[in-house]
Order: sequence, then structure tokens, then C-alpha cells
Amino acid sequence: MGAKMVEFNGWDMPVEYPASIGCGIVNEHLAVRTRIGIFDVSHMGDIRLAGPGALAAVQHISMNDASRLAIGQAQYSAMLYPQGTFVDDVIVHRLGEDEYLLVINAGTREKDFSWVRDNTRQFDCQVEHLSDDFTQIAIQGPKAADAMQKLTDADLSRVKFYWVTRGTFCGLKNILIGRTGYTAEDGFEIYIPSDEETSARVWYAILEAGKEFGAVPCGLGARNTLRLEGNLSLYGHEISDTINVWEAGLDRFCKMEKPDFIGHAALAKAKTEGIKKTLVGLEMVDRGIARDGYKILDDNGLEIGYVTSGSPAPFLKKNIALAYVPPDQAAIGNTVKVEIRGQGVKAQIVPSPFYKRPKKS
Repeated sequence: MGAKMVEFNGWDMPVEYPASIGCGIVNEHLAVRTRIGIFDVSHMGDIRLAGPGALAAVQHISMNDASRLAIGQAQYSAMLYPQGTFVDDVIVHRLGEDEYLLVINAGTREKDFSWVRDNTRQFDCQVEHLSDDFTQIAIQGPKAADAMQKLTDADLSRVKFYWVTRGTFCGLKNILIGRTGYTAEDGFEIYIPSDEETSARVWYAILEAGKEFGAVPCGLGARNTLRLEGNLSLYGHEISDTINVWEAGLDRFCKMEKPDFIGHAALAKAKTEGIKKTLVGLEMVDRGIARDGYKILDDNGLEIGYVTSGSPAPFLKKNIALAYVPPDQAAIGNTVKVEIRGQGVKAQIVPSPFYKRPKKS
């Protein structure tokens, strides 16, 4: 399709598709917010844990409480180092009585798999790296269910957000379909056999099914601006091996009351000691775009923090960013400066997520 490509964690990935087919980052972003966008996210990793000790293993290596999951349910979680910082954030799916699927990030696939394998040896479960077995396609936007329903016998109206089902999809039997995504929009992620012929056939079938709803193929650029509007963390930016759960503002996904897990002791200690930095949402007041890594300055021009992710927000038509600042500078309404080409450019701390999808009436 003549997409603009970039090397991304060892994969050749589209940043954006050409404007000649109604694409480009802004158009792709707006399609997901208002209609439907389709992403090839096969670079994501998949780790399966199965066996009598699978739940205990998942509980040990992740911070959310997987014992709360019914079969067919998923949750956002993270795997932590003993110091309470991030190995990676993950989606944990409970696929069966003793079967869990962890969906992990592209750039950390090998590291994550080694971490899971090494830290679950004491549990009675198999750990399998399935990343190359699947092509993962994300179909995102308010019309996603309408387009998808044409291609499957599964009743998608019965699949709630963060639940999964199995069904025939494009004639392929027993396909895993999850109502999940990374866009702050409604949508689905499907896992199909990774051979090229099947992958291409399904990709074009989804595009065709979505045609009447204005579906477009989308690349990494729109994926990034969409997740930024929704304040969804990206490894290496908002979360990393030097940032802990409290600093990242992910408290609601960390269940300190569940049985002991890796990182628990350090997080308990950090809670009593307090944090030195906290993640905030920024909206540019003066002209300028806050880019990843730019310095945050106080009113006196002293460096107090840094931008983790920043860009124009196509749907909100504002320049937004996420940044780490000291807690005493983090109040909503507080103004700071972003250093852009040597100049301090005014920005205001605002509530995040910047975008919340409208509730269905």
C-alpha cells in the first residue's frame, strides 16, 4: 500500500499509510475516534502459562490480582523487578481453568520471556513463547463491532470490554477475539495463524468489511497519538526499569493486599517514604510541541522534570504531553515551562486522560 516504513524493535512497521488512500497520521487517528481503524500489531509478544500452578505463577510475577479473573476475562497488569520498577506492562488473559496468556510489548519480548521463565520455575506450569505463532490485528473504533460481526459467528455484542471469546473468523475456526486495544476507543484484537497467506487474506477481508464504515489501515504514528490522548503508558517512556508503580500513577492496577508478588516489599516501603516524581498531563498554553525527552522548567527556569511523550493531539486539536515533575509541582492548573530549542514555552498541568470515549447512550 506504499506505507511509510520504519524499523521498530526488529520489525519493519508502517508509521503511516499514504494520504492517497485517505490515510496519514491525522486521518488515521480521526478514523479510529469516529469510525474504524485497523492495525497490524503482530510485533506484540505472547506468553502462555498452563498447568495446575499457572495462577500461582501469574500471581507471583504480576501486580494485579489474577485470581479475580473469570475464564474469558482479561486485566491490565505489570511485571515488576524486586525494586518495584517495571519489567513490562502486560495484558493478562485467563483462557481456561489453568491457562493464562500474557500479551507483552514488542521491544521487550525476549527479556520478558526470560524473566517469566526464570521467575516461575518453582511453579507447576509450562511457559511457552508463542509470539511468532500469531498475527495480531487490532480493529479499533466505534464501528469496529459492526465490521467484525460480518466475519465471525461469535456474538460480539455479548463480549464486554476486557473480555475474550473464541469463534470462527474469516472461515478460521477457534480464533481468539479480545475486546481490548491501545487506543482509548472500543475495539477488538484478534489472534490468527501467522503464515503470510492467511494473515494477508484476513487483513484484506477486515478492510473490505469495514469499507462501508470508512475503515482505514493505521500505522504506529496514529497508535502513538491515540494512546497518548488516552494516557496509556508506553514502556521506555512513562514506565521503565527506573520508574516505580506509584510514580507512574498505576496504583489502581496494583493489588497490595493479594499474596506476595515480586516488587511488593519495595513498593510497600516506597509508599511510606513517598515519591520524588509523579506523572502529569500537560497542555501547551503557548505555541510549541513538547517532544519526548524535553526538559520541564519551573518559573525560575530551573530544570524540575522531563517529558515522557508529547505530540499534537489530532482529535482534541491541542498540543499535549505526559511528563514527570516533583509532586509539589503537580497540582492541576499549575503552570510550568517546556524547554523547546532553548526557550521556556508555557504549559499547564491538566487532568488526564485527555480523552475519554463517550458512553453509549
